[in-house]
Amino acid sequence: MSGQTAVAVGAAASWRGWRAAAPALVVGLAILGALFSTEIVAAVQVWDSSSAYSHCFFVLPIALYLAWDRRASLPGTPIAPLPWLAVGALPLGLAWLVAERIGVMEGRQLVLLCFVQLLFLAVLGWRMWWALSAALLYLFFLVPFGAFLTPYLQHFTARFIEIGLNLLGIPNYVDDFLIDIPAGRFFVAEACAGLRFLIASIAFGVLYACLIYRSYWRRLAFIAASILIPIVANGFRALGIVLLGHILGSAEAAATDHVLYGWMFFSIVILLLILAGLPFREDTAEATPPASPAMRETAPAGPMRPLVAALLLALLAAVGPASAAWLDAAARRAALAAPPMPVAPPDCRAEPPSPAVNGRAVARFTCDGTPMTVVIQTFAPRVNPGVILAAQRAVSGEFVGGEAETSSMAVSGLGPARWRVVSTDSPTRMTVSAVWIDGRPGAGGLADRIRQGANSVLGSPYHPVLMAVSLDLPPAWNNPEIQQRARALVARVLAAQAPIAEAIARLGAAGQ
Repeated sequence: MSGQTAVAVGAAASWRGWRAAAPALVVGLAILGALFSTEIVAAVQVWDSSSAYSHCFFVLPIALYLAWDRRASLPGTPIAPLPWLAVGALPLGLAWLVAERIGVMEGRQLVLLCFVQLLFLAVLGWRMWWALSAALLYLFFLVPFGAFLTPYLQHFTARFIEIGLNLLGIPNYVDDFLIDIPAGRFFVAEACAGLRFLIASIAFGVLYACLIYRSYWRRLAFIAASILIPIVANGFRALGIVLLGHILGSAEAAATDHVLYGWMFFSIVILLLILAGLPFREDTAEATPPASPAMRETAPAGPMRPLVAALLLALLAAVGPASAAWLDAAARRAALAAPPMPVAPPDCRAEPPSPAVNGRAVARFTCDGTPMTVVIQTFAPRVNPGVILAAQRAVSGEFVGGEAETSSMAVSGLGPARWRVVSTDSPTRMTVSAVWIDGRPGAGGLADRIRQGANSVLGSPYHPVLMAVSLDLPPAWNNPEIQQRARALVARVLAAQAPIAEAIARLGAAGQ
């Protein structure tokens, strides 16, 4: 049999396989979409609200283009469904349940993408999945992942500026993210950390490497450059803004439109990265490989085999959401403990209190002419920590839209060593909050989620409690002096709540 005949035979067998596999993939994807609609909706909301992940809207079209770009290798690739691989949905379901119990939405979304990979693998088989692997693996960029890197990027940028100023002999004083020079004060905010540049650069770097290079080493080298170069370049960008302020003699003038200038700088960096990678390109056309005897002799899969693989995987994938629904139903059956009412500071005017509703007490004070709101909310002992986190974010309004800055602060004599601080520009507001778990103040972070996640499964005698204090800020909400005055006001209000810490611990007596 000639090479052309072998290719024709392989193409015919591949086409017959696709006619059986395509409906199975559609059914499997539809069921997964219904089972994990919460993850999909949450991802789209982040894409829409955060400029760091707005490029995610282009991920699916790019993945389709990557699949189209590899169309020449598909006709000679057999489709051999592997229904037994559907059992891999069980450990994935366990991983999803763990992420769901500790309230890590990004973990749930990553597991969903793993389900999608497993679906294509079980329905199409190893060879076809590998032929489409670039397009399928690119789908992981649909997950808005990486926000946890922001504090580390802020620290790197602040240290980069400090070292640069010292080398240039410019007097400076650096206190965490605050940088003082004779021309004024600069603050390395989250928007200056370079996360949005880094995430977009990685997504572009992977696309460029898949299209331009064939060697895995060259691909890895270019992707590594796409990670390292934007981090260092953002350090130079931030240092340049401070130097401009030094030259102009005004920190505010230098910082004007720094985000816009940052995107222009980032565009130049990406262009230079492209030009640096072009001399090593390997995107010449490849001949379609002839079908091997193994491919020619592979019998086309029956119409039911791909469908069985898809349905079996979907059935096993449903175990995780079903378990979570059962645990949530158990949490809803528990009665909520009445929260303690917030206490007004001696030098603040308090509005008439309203009765607590659904375990939520709200009090409003006016301190030094500034209106402030205190919220204390109790939850069921077996509540999912994601519910607590959602309530905490709803109070702060950090995902409503616009820009948000997160940090922490200490309040002597009350609760946690560190309180979570969120400042937003839509509306201009600061919210300071903390959560009590197992009758003790939490330190925040993953450890608290794991504790409450275990409580949601095993039960606990304690009601988790959220306390939050909010106040409106002036239009220049991210000014360091305004932030410090706002923190001082919040600290005064929180200091008056010291007796509540004991009341929160006593709520354990009402638990189950």
